[in-house]
Amino acid sequence: MSDAPVDADEVRHVASLARVALDDEEVETFTAQFQDILEHFDALDEVPAVEAEPDLVNVMRADEIEASLSQDEALRNADETEDGRFKGPRVS
Repeated sequence: MSDAPVDADEVRHVASLARVALDDEEVETFTAQFQDILEHFDALDEVPAVEAEPDLVNVMRADEIEASLSQDEALRNADETEDGRFKGPRVS
C-alpha cells in the first residue's frame, strides 16, 4: 500500500483545482480509486531495472525519390487555395 494514503480532503482539493463539483459519495469513490492507482504505481517499484539497452536498429526503409504530383495537380480539386497552398476554414 502507498506510504501516503489519499484522503477525502485531498480529493476535494484536486476537484476544486479542476473546478469539478463532487458530492460526498463521489469523493468517497474517487478516494478509493486514487488509492488503488497509487498502489499500482507502488507495484512498479518491484520491476527489476534493465542492465543494458539492446542494440538499436533502424527499421525504416531508405528514402527513394519517386515521381509525384506537381503543385498545380495537387491543388486542382481543392475548394480553396491561397498562394499555392490549400486553404482551410478559420479555426478561431
